[in-house]
Amino acid sequence: MAKDGDVLAASRFTRGGGAGATINDQVADDRVLGLVADGATLVLQALHRSWPPLVEFAARLSDELGHPVQINAYITPPQNRGFAPHYDVHDVFVLQVAGRKHWTIHEPVFTDPLAQHNWEKRRDAVAERATQTPLIDTVLEPGDALYLPRGTIHSAQALGETSIHLTVGVHALTRADLVRHVLEASQGVTALRASLPMGVDLSDPDVLGPHLGETVAALRDYLDDVDVAGVAARVGRSLRSATRPEPIGPLAQLAAAGSLTADTPLRLRVGMHPSVEVSDTGVTIVVLDRRVELPLVASGAVKTVLSGEVFTPSELSGDDPLELARRLLTQGLIVTA
Repeated sequence: MAKDGDVLAASRFTRGGGAGATINDQVADDRVLGLVADGATLVLQALHRSWPPLVEFAARLSDELGHPVQINAYITPPQNRGFAPHYDVHDVFVLQVAGRKHWTIHEPVFTDPLAQHNWEKRRDAVAERATQTPLIDTVLEPGDALYLPRGTIHSAQALGETSIHLTVGVHALTRADLVRHVLEASQGVTALRASLPMGVDLSDPDVLGPHLGETVAALRDYLDDVDVAGVAARVGRSLRSATRPEPIGPLAQLAAAGSLTADTPLRLRVGMHPSVEVSDTGVTIVVLDRRVELPLVASGAVKTVLSGEVFTPSELSGDDPLELARRLLTQGLIVTA
């Protein structure tokens, strides 16, 4: 919760859950009521992980964009403001759901900030920029949308009624992420794992200079022939760890597998970001934190499954397509269409 530019301490709207609940920071509805009545904004965080319509929407959007997505909701009482002018380190789409909100948008003070470049480190510069003529000064009505590239300074105030809006945050992968993955992969280079000398002052530029030069030369040699496929695999693992696929019902999946027929319509589960590894002996689907090993004869079936189109087990190639589809259902890779 937040009010007049400050985030409220969680202790102000939480308490212990009573008998059978050992967690001491559960939301206290009466405290939330009092704070909202006093003008505080209620923030419902990470709805892309808890509310089914937004879980599905975020999974599909992330799948289309190729970048992780998060969704929060902000509920602000009439004539109140939750947050001071600030910027986010990810792109944001504001979707006005109910009520009206007055938005004031200013130019960035820091272009394309990364996660470590949060606005609080530039609080004074942000406050100063917010006093200047805004780029956008507008009121969002229900159904309106506003796009804020990362770094864009913004603030908003509810008007004569309770305002509810969603923020769809797009956590875009950046070239800085590629640099990080490339440098992590460079640890496989023997010359770059060599220890620096003992018994010397490595903080002395004259001492460090030659060793830094040799390191840069070894790194340059590595970069001239960087393994693109290896870096792509690291990017894929990063994407899978940062996104969550559409929800499934475990019992429903088992029931579907048990009643599966050759004509059951199936499709790939949205948001899985699978990758495929093919060897002389088999094909492996890499997804989330699992590796699904299949025989080489299933290669054609895997292409059909990963195409994203609706299919039936009868359309899959291989020795036992019904059993293959049943296995993919129980692994949570596919769902009934």
